[in-house]
Amino acid sequence: MTIEIDNAVLEKACKEIIESILICLPNAFKGTVYRIGGPPEMIATRITSGEIDRERETITWGLPEQSDYNPPGKPWVAYRDEPTRPLEAMGWCVERQRSWTAEDPGNDARSVRLQVEGIMTDFHHMEPVLIRKEDLYLSEGVLSNFPRDYEGEMLWEDSDYIVAAVIKIHFLPNSIKIGSPETKIIKRLSRVLGTELLSYELKQQSLEASRVLAEDRSKSYNILADALRNAITKSGLIFSLIKLEFGFLRDQWEEVLLKDSDLKEKKRDAVRQLNQFARELPDEYHVLRTDLIALQEKFLNLRLPPRQGENWIRMQIEQKWNSLIHKGLFDEDRVNQILQEIGHLKRSLALGRDQEVLRAFDRIPEPLKREWVDLLYGETDRFDLNVIERLIQILDDSYLDLPYKDKSRKSLTRLKALAEIMGQLEQSTDTVLHEVLNGHDDETLPILSSRRINLAGKS
Repeated sequence: MTIEIDNAVLEKACKEIIESILICLPNAFKGTVYRIGGPPEMIATRITSGEIDRERETITWGLPEQSDYNPPGKPWVAYRDEPTRPLEAMGWCVERQRSWTAEDPGNDARSVRLQVEGIMTDFHHMEPVLIRKEDLYLSEGVLSNFPRDYEGEMLWEDSDYIVAAVIKIHFLPNSIKIGSPETKIIKRLSRVLGTELLSYELKQQSLEASRVLAEDRSKSYNILADALRNAITKSGLIFSLIKLEFGFLRDQWEEVLLKDSDLKEKKRDAVRQLNQFARELPDEYHVLRTDLIALQEKFLNLRLPPRQGENWIRMQIEQKWNSLIHKGLFDEDRVNQILQEIGHLKRSLALGRDQEVLRAFDRIPEPLKREWVDLLYGETDRFDLNVIERLIQILDDSYLDLPYKDKSRKSLTRLKALAEIMGQLEQSTDTVLHEVLNGHDDETLPILSSRRINLAGKS
């Protein structure tokens, strides 16, 4: 492995990714990043740990007093899977390049403390940070030097990736599930950290590239263009985080708006009833029955705007029920009940803008209430930064009393700033690539190189 990063720079990048996760996920309270060293030792070393306070304002940093993964770390042969010792989640993440979610710590098959001391640990999720081998320009000598697992198979021999680090996030009890939205966000952020580590590595390589620049300017410009494209890919993550924050705001709004309404449990009641109907299907439809129940349960955790949500219900749930109805498996009364519950699901997507409910809610001036609802439930195919700015202003208004109002306002403020930076970069990319491929002024390259390095530091 060829990644060589200054320890202070590495710690800064790890702290930024932990801070992003703890700020964006309200049920997360602690995060740790482990560096996975180069072959053959593959030493796993804890870089930094951060824990956010109950008010979700301050993060305390520092390593635990005792841990096998504190510097100098733990070599591969000490944490890989072996039949003679307890299995570790770290071994799973590194060897298989897959995540591990402890959604039931009392039965966690890869909790060393549980297996050795009988002590249950936190609910948590561990995610490997992957980097493409081809992006690291690994030589044949390095590729043949990777260690082997207990059965003698070379690590990552058939994979296009190496594991550069592992992210571990602790969650509040019973608030994390395998495949939940939180795990998907952490996976996306692990890619950001991988890109960040790679960008620092590219920065190191650029020093060598400057020496070659006089001999091979065209090759250097192509490297620059790749770096710009890599930075722009991060805008997709910012877009996803903004959508997640909008969904979180809708949840908060509906919680306040429907506090005393019988509509509060409408979605959950509809899913419960549809699950009961699905369980009545004959055994020959057990695969479709299981799929339907899983999708209906998944819907409970989705935070989609109305139009996207209706499309999701139509494609994932309604079409399957229509197929069963057309097979003549239900009488007319049951068909009407099924269609009614699907209608309830669709209505649940926009309860926060239900006119009857809104009329009864008089704690906010009517013009402000209408504007808030229009902004919050608008479609999110593309975000207008002016919409985000207006939401931030409304969140600062004393009339609006949401459970996590301050947290959402701060998150949107930071995401808007990032989106503005990426928007400026995207606007200049076409010009940059044109100059890279078709010629440039003598002053262009230093300016672009400076911009690339600054972006890497702020991502």
